[in-house]
Amino acid sequence: MNDNDRNLTDFGDEPMSNHSDNPHFSSILERRLSRRDMLTGSLTVAVAGMFGASGLGNLAEAATSGFLPPTAGGNPSFALNPSLGFTAVPPTRSDTATVPAGYKVQTLAPWGTPLTGSYPAYKADGSNTGAEQEQQVGMHHDGMYYFPMANNPNAHGLLCVNHEYVDQYNLHQGGANNSVPRPEDQVRKEIAAHGISVIEVKKDEFSGEWEIVYGQYNRRITGNTPIEIRGPVRGSDFVKTKYSPNGTMTRGTLNNCANGYTPWGTYLTCEENWAGYFVNKTGLPREHSRYGVSTSNGRYRWESAQGDADQYIRFDASVKADSAVDDYRNEPNGQGWVVEIDPFNPNSTPKKRTAMGRIAHEGCIVAPPQLGQPVVFYCGDDSQNEYVYKFVTKARYSKHVNGDILDQGTLYVARFNEDGSGEWLPLDINDLAFQAAAFVKGVSFADQADVLVNTRLAADVVGATKMDRPEWGAVHPQTREVYMTMTNNASRNAGNIDAANPRGPNPYGHIIRWREQGNRSWATKFEWDIFVLGGTESDSQVLPEQGGPALTQDNIFASPDGLWIDQNGILWIQTDMSGSQQLSGPFGANQMLAANPVSGEIKRFLVGPNDQEVTGVVSTPDGKNLFVNFQHPGDRSSAGTGFTSNWPDHGAVYRHPGEATVVADPAGPRPRSSTIVISREDGGVVGL
Repeated sequence: MNDNDRNLTDFGDEPMSNHSDNPHFSSILERRLSRRDMLTGSLTVAVAGMFGASGLGNLAEAATSGFLPPTAGGNPSFALNPSLGFTAVPPTRSDTATVPAGYKVQTLAPWGTPLTGSYPAYKADGSNTGAEQEQQVGMHHDGMYYFPMANNPNAHGLLCVNHEYVDQYNLHQGGANNSVPRPEDQVRKEIAAHGISVIEVKKDEFSGEWEIVYGQYNRRITGNTPIEIRGPVRGSDFVKTKYSPNGTMTRGTLNNCANGYTPWGTYLTCEENWAGYFVNKTGLPREHSRYGVSTSNGRYRWESAQGDADQYIRFDASVKADSAVDDYRNEPNGQGWVVEIDPFNPNSTPKKRTAMGRIAHEGCIVAPPQLGQPVVFYCGDDSQNEYVYKFVTKARYSKHVNGDILDQGTLYVARFNEDGSGEWLPLDINDLAFQAAAFVKGVSFADQADVLVNTRLAADVVGATKMDRPEWGAVHPQTREVYMTMTNNASRNAGNIDAANPRGPNPYGHIIRWREQGNRSWATKFEWDIFVLGGTESDSQVLPEQGGPALTQDNIFASPDGLWIDQNGILWIQTDMSGSQQLSGPFGANQMLAANPVSGEIKRFLVGPNDQEVTGVVSTPDGKNLFVNFQHPGDRSSAGTGFTSNWPDHGAVYRHPGEATVVADPAGPRPRSSTIVISREDGGVVGL
């Protein structure tokens, strides 16, 4: 979630809390560039010069060595090379979805849709209660994954959808009452609107429309659902609370942003900017301060809910008793994890897999598994100047493994070097290099639980590279190269840039990619380059190390966020612009673009309604039904302005380029986050 121009307290983006002296990705670039190039102000000249002068020599030769992704001029037989068969959508602002001619859009499971229990109907005036919201689809759809049913995979499956946060004005009838104490039912409703929805969906064979199946699989997991703690942190003193004195359970999953899945068929949801939900007024231990826990009040002041119920008091992490098992000083330590959910077992307890680290998890992307080898997952820590991680399981992959394989393994953090090489640094209490680095920095860790609860601090210690808000990742299904968005970084200055973060400040963001040594995902060394530098037509470049072109009106974008490579090799890029970038800049509203990773061709495919973020993308196995989320349409609505979006309930679900612009009515229907399903009118594969 990108909030450059928003109030952080209101909108949930995490304030920058990395004050270590670790190198910026930007300073790495500075050392690779000549001072003359830096002073020209020409991004194209500077970046092209950087790669031309690198120690890698000829880039084509480097590619054949098995480290770098394919060059623009090459088309390796093992790489998918998709042809983007649609006319690009121009930048636009209209309170609807704009898609290419020949495509259509359907909404599916908008916020408030009845899903479980007594199936309470959505009330357009916002008067649904907290108890009703616990049985309805949550708010602010984000990452998601489609799990196909074996007997009809392209028309029947389970859709797991994250719900990141809430807009209080749009959630409640008449807006929220934020006076202290907060009304209990409003707090209950806000907590219930967070979390995950597991939704059984099926395509009608006659109408072609997707529908919700009201069956056994539907489920809501909220900010108050009991969740088991697994891995090295389980039972440690860091997670013992009044609720779970033995440190084996916690409640809820919060700020669920991007996602992942496992080869054994489970869903991974990731807790991003969770720290702002808590308050600690009695002094912050490092496991609170390094993540930005507040000393004044929680983001929504849930800790002040009327009635003093235990489920709300837990958001106050102040020391209130002699022992941690008598208060909630450790409650924030139960957040910041990757959570595994079995969508096919609605009675199963979700599990927080602590071996994978505690950060502001944007996502958790699996590399294609290989029998007899470790399973590898990549994660970005979505905050300014934070790091890129990967987790390598101790056990080897087989057809019989399950989620318990995630409880043992090695967590690594990335260091990007100025010559285009990189290395993965283990965050392991038993690793001699880690011990030596901690000793030099004067930092001590009691055990591996301490390392994992303080993952950011451990990454500081080993000298990881500070990045420009690493968010979603994607792994190419054939080449195994990894792509990751660097959304933006307003705090980076021009004198503190590096090879992997080449602009300071970086308002537009970029996409970086790397290939592991020998194409082995579990390797500890890699080579990297930059796929695209987002921005305007005068400040952007595709495949910069190869002297690629600047972006055009067909593909200018800023603040890349969501990312996914489909089964045909199309790299889908989603944006999360805020403030002036979205409202008055040259980019139009937030969008989704399609890219060819081999040639560098990029086209804008989709533009969303007012104020929203395009986020979450997955398709049916045949590629003919593309699921995408629109999050927080109308998020600038207020009592003073009314609703700034009415999507989708004004009926104008989608339009084609050139058709009439849809304008929001301040007194019209309240906006609702929703999944959309995009398909071709001729029934073909989306994007080709």
